[in-house]
Amino acid sequence: MKRSLLPVAMLAVAGLMLGCGQGKAPLDTPSQGTITIAADESFKPLVTQITSAYEGIYPNVKFNLVFRPEQAAINMMLNDSARLAFTTRKLTKNEHRALDQRKIVGGAVKIATDGVALIVNKANTDSLITMDALRSIFSGKIKNWSQLKGNQAEPITLVFDNNNSSNLDFVLSTFGVKSMAGLRIFTTRSNREVIDYVRKNRSALGFIGVNWISDGDEPLTAELSADLRVMGVSAKSNPVGRADYFQPFQEDLGMQRYPLRRPVYVLSREAHPGLGGGLLNYLIRDAGSLIIYKVGLWPSVRYNREINLQK
Repeated sequence: MKRSLLPVAMLAVAGLMLGCGQGKAPLDTPSQGTITIAADESFKPLVTQITSAYEGIYPNVKFNLVFRPEQAAINMMLNDSARLAFTTRKLTKNEHRALDQRKIVGGAVKIATDGVALIVNKANTDSLITMDALRSIFSGKIKNWSQLKGNQAEPITLVFDNNNSSNLDFVLSTFGVKSMAGLRIFTTRSNREVIDYVRKNRSALGFIGVNWISDGDEPLTAELSADLRVMGVSAKSNPVGRADYFQPFQEDLGMQRYPLRRPVYVLSREAHPGLGGGLLNYLIRDAGSLIIYKVGLWPSVRYNREINLQK
């Protein structure tokens, strides 16, 4: 009796092992597995540093990073081509509906405050601008640098990273632009190409994600910032001095003084406690906040430093 049961038990175990091998792949966990993350290209330095740090903690983790214009990154997440998406906005009702149809509860976590930086060629001494002047540029009323009383006489060329980028969408939305017809706009393929274009063209006014030039510890930041000026922007119609203008750097983002600031969200479609959730928990804890702070953005959860004072 006992002898006849043993082969049957072994067969059952073998069947289970075979079933596991033929079934779905094991689910990822916060400490192991591979997932794809999509992000707007303006957040490339931020996302690269965050994921590299997490992979350094967990050797069995791998993030496949895909950088696309914001809407394309969101679509990847909705279509299950990416687990997470780094964006400047939450999902719309229609986008939520796409997840609801798959019985997936989509999440959106704000991790930081970012800014769109305005950059000009170092030869351009006009490094201050008001929101009213920018509105006039995007309405077509101001077309030439001379109208801003700078040292340039050429037409203003507005330079963005992509026709569908979050930088362009944000600026058009901020100034209520319905049509770009008649505007002198030039688009490249990346934020880095915007920087290169502005460096070579005195008449250019470039728009980039500030994390490309705000990490003071990165040699790349120094390289990219060379021969550029970051414009100060004032929300006041009639600023009286330099103190009324602010640049898109950490304190002015956090204190909400820089006018062209925007949130950074992580959108998730994770349906189990997996690697995406692990990265999100990391981002909203001290370690993740410290990386966001290092990159030059303002983290939604501040990094707490403990200081022991001794006599």
